[in-house]
Amino acid sequence: MRPEIAVLDIQGQYRVYTEFYRAQSAAKTIIMVNGSMATTASFAQTVKSLHPQFNVVLYDQPYAGRSKIHNRHEHMLTKEAEGQILLELIDHFAAEHVLSFSWGGAATLIALAQRPRRVEKAVISSFSPVINAPMRDYLERGVDYLGNLDRDRVGHLVNTTIGKHLPSLFKRFNYKHVSSLAEHEYGQMHFHISHVLNSDRLCYLKAARQIDIPVLFVNGEWDEYTSAQDAKLFGQHVANSSFNTVQATGHFLDMEHKAACRDTREAVVGFLKPERQVSRLRYHQGQTQHAFAI
Repeated sequence: MRPEIAVLDIQGQYRVYTEFYRAQSAAKTIIMVNGSMATTASFAQTVKSLHPQFNVVLYDQPYAGRSKIHNRHEHMLTKEAEGQILLELIDHFAAEHVLSFSWGGAATLIALAQRPRRVEKAVISSFSPVINAPMRDYLERGVDYLGNLDRDRVGHLVNTTIGKHLPSLFKRFNYKHVSSLAEHEYGQMHFHISHVLNSDRLCYLKAARQIDIPVLFVNGEWDEYTSAQDAKLFGQHVANSSFNTVQATGHFLDMEHKAACRDTREAVVGFLKPERQVSRLRYHQGQTQHAFAI
């Protein structure tokens, strides 16, 4: 499964590395939005779950992954700028669906508030409008370690907090990636987290009120940082919202174990392609009835 790779010019300001996984049988295209300090590689498991039912688009923010060598990093990106980049990519790839992970939900909400005409449905995973006590502790320590370029502590912080339910192999990859980021990437993360800690989080709720498409919020049962209970506050602001809690998993959902991967996939595909779930349910019901007959 080889993607079509392109580096796109976004309004003459940014160069963005993209991967397009085309599927001949797919009728719809879904674009993925990374969390902080993540790259296209973070969605490897999700691509396997969604392709070939969908065409799948991945991209790296201008400061990260394979985009960073194409940009100058002269100033920090705001979430509003990241939202605009997402809107440009939605148009370029004619994407009908958006799926975000963790802090990618902030840029996604900002983009969806502009009501892009192509987008039909969106999935916001591992995100909430609340900075609860565990999240505040994580962010405050993150600001300290990032500001001091303490690579070892940044790497261990991720693995002992939001990543604590990951398998050991994934933790090793996480540590290697996070502790070896470029200095400008640490600066970008420091800028973003500082803004989150010192700004009005209600801005995400204000954006949510403008969204007029169905949105599914997916959170892990064990995720104390972006909890399922906190995420449900979006229900008061997104007119057409629904919620799914993936059992026995934390912040990283489908990356944590096989059952979580299966349950996350079923929640996302069931939301984006409900007719497929109905057909599947009828098939299983037919099997069950036949088994009882035997």
